[in-house]
Amino acid sequence: MIRLAIAFLVLGTATASSDPGPVASDWHEGFNNKARLLAGSATRDGTSGLYAGVEVAMPDGWKTYWRSPGDAGGVPPEFDWQGSANLASATVLFPAPHRLHDKAGDVVGYKNGVFFPVSVKPADPTKPVTLHAKVAYGVCKDICIPAEAELQLVIPPGVGTSEELTNILAHVPVTKPRQGIDPTLAGWHLDQNAGKPKLVLNVETTALATADAFVEAPGGLYVPLPKRVQDASGKAVFEVDLTDGVDVKDLKGKPLTVTMIDGKGQSEATITLE
Repeated sequence: MIRLAIAFLVLGTATASSDPGPVASDWHEGFNNKARLLAGSATRDGTSGLYAGVEVAMPDGWKTYWRSPGDAGGVPPEFDWQGSANLASATVLFPAPHRLHDKAGDVVGYKNGVFFPVSVKPADPTKPVTLHAKVAYGVCKDICIPAEAELQLVIPPGVGTSEELTNILAHVPVTKPRQGIDPTLAGWHLDQNAGKPKLVLNVETTALATADAFVEAPGGLYVPLPKRVQDASGKAVFEVDLTDGVDVKDLKGKPLTVTMIDGKGQSEATITLE
């Protein structure tokens, strides 16, 4: 496999105007990808706040990975905010991913591009935030190419509203599902019959044909991708084989995150195996 590293520096500053709007860096080209930073005021779940975003665009047919890449492996994105100024915290939020089919197996990620929104908390809200990010991610088609983007953007106090960021935030899974919109975890259980433990998930959805689910464990523990085994009464039933590359004993007592998506919405739930 050919492995290349791409590094570039993107600088952006705000310009004064009566209506400043959001701020953004210029696009900079990498190898089969381009990236930028955007920042502005945005709304999530009815609450406004300061957000930034790392946007990665790729040609048709190329993909990048979610925080858990899936059974076939991959390069999860990493974000380093060292070098930022007047920054109390920067929390990366992941939009709902998709199951993608690869020659090596199924992976989880984003095709043709992705926008990672970031909740930004200034140390002093009356002063500008200099956001400095070192981002590592993979861009893949027939081969996977690791890319490194060093991005910088100055966010003035009172930065304007970004409709783009608000739209992206609407695709981040919620912990309080919207009735009739987001899929929900209607039930689950651990089936240990015949000494072959499996996790069974019942996902309630109003868009049954497009429903999918993913499970993550803390500490980098591997959890196989759920397999859809049945559809019944508005529910998609998934099973996770807990004998495939994982020991159920390692998962018991730990919080597992279940992310559910369909064509209308997305949500997250936390479960603990006893």
